[in-house]
Amino acid sequence: MSSLLADIAPPADSLPGGEAAAPPLGVVLVHGMRQDASAWEAQVAHLEAGGHHAVPLDLPGHGTRLAEQFTLERAWAHIDDAVADLPEGTPVVLVGQSLGGYVSLGWAARHATAGRDGGARLAGVVASGCSTDPLGKPVALYRGVAAGIARAGGAVRRRADGAESGKGPARPGWDLVTDALGQLAGRSVLSDVAAVRSPVWLLNGARCHLRWQEQRFLRSAASGALVVVPRVGHDVHLEAPDVYNRVLTRALSDFAHR
Repeated sequence: MSSLLADIAPPADSLPGGEAAAPPLGVVLVHGMRQDASAWEAQVAHLEAGGHHAVPLDLPGHGTRLAEQFTLERAWAHIDDAVADLPEGTPVVLVGQSLGGYVSLGWAARHATAGRDGGARLAGVVASGCSTDPLGKPVALYRGVAAGIARAGGAVRRRADGAESGKGPARPGWDLVTDALGQLAGRSVLSDVAAVRSPVWLLNGARCHLRWQEQRFLRSAASGALVVVPRVGHDVHLEAPDVYNRVLTRALSDFAHR
């Protein structure tokens, strides 16, 4: 049965505590569009302090993989590698933000059956900033805008040698956005949520532009929870890291003790 946790306000002590500490879990953190693994710095420190294995990864087209074209298959392969590198038998949790949330839910759906590698080990998913299904016209429209900007040359292009320009490390440009949205367009992430048999926690800022279908996402989950943080926007992990970490601790406890 789905549960609902709403209007959990920062400061962090507004989140009810008292849960038993979770045993060590392997937590794979998947960043959002045009970010990279470093976006999870506060969460990595928090998780490692709690005795968990924290593995932030770079998606294709981002960070150390800047020159790699984004595809869902390549993104899922990098999650496969991260999971394989965890100590044998460690239960896996995926934590994804925005694009990383969509990628994580897709990976979890693919591995939902116990017969697939990783399926039986998946303890749960925390998906933040991704409670709008990309299936439909809005994503197609945004992709068209991004493609126009990329063609006009109005953004930094993907370049592995961008740091040599003297302007600091290159960031993914709008060509990356068109690649990623092209992969998501026409895909029903609601179907991914419904396929996941492990618990799914949805974590959104109240001002996030990608939360307008969060109730449908919650209803689609076989076992789900929803946390909405007031006065916070899309990137809860960056805007309110202490609150995000408290919610993450509670989610891990829920996953570990089911």
